[in-house]
Amino acid sequence: MEELNKQYYKIREVAEILGVPQSTLRFWEKEFPQIKPTRSSHNIRYYRPQDIEQLRIIQYLIKDKGLKIDAAKEQLRSNRHNVSRRVEVIERLKTVRDELANLLVALGGRKL
Repeated sequence: MEELNKQYYKIREVAEILGVPQSTLRFWEKEFPQIKPTRSSHNIRYYRPQDIEQLRIIQYLIKDKGLKIDAAKEQLRSNRHNVSRRVEVIERLKTVRDELANLLVALGGRKL
């Protein structure tokens, strides 16, 4: 999981962090009222780290779990805490997996 150390991120940066097109972020912004990036006077979106965390949860529900938009909205309404914890655990496991793969390569094994 990438460390979010800036106060604001442009949509291009958020799209890279999450690995989704900018159009997907704009669509999710319309569908999920929790996503409210700040806008500049030139209408440029600026996402805060908490917006990005919300987007990660939405991405997990839609892309990883395969839920439809309405089902993802319902999960966020009714089960927000558990979904948030699940996403956090999955991100940690991915980090551990990547570290283990790097160790394997460093020890002369083959890359996974």
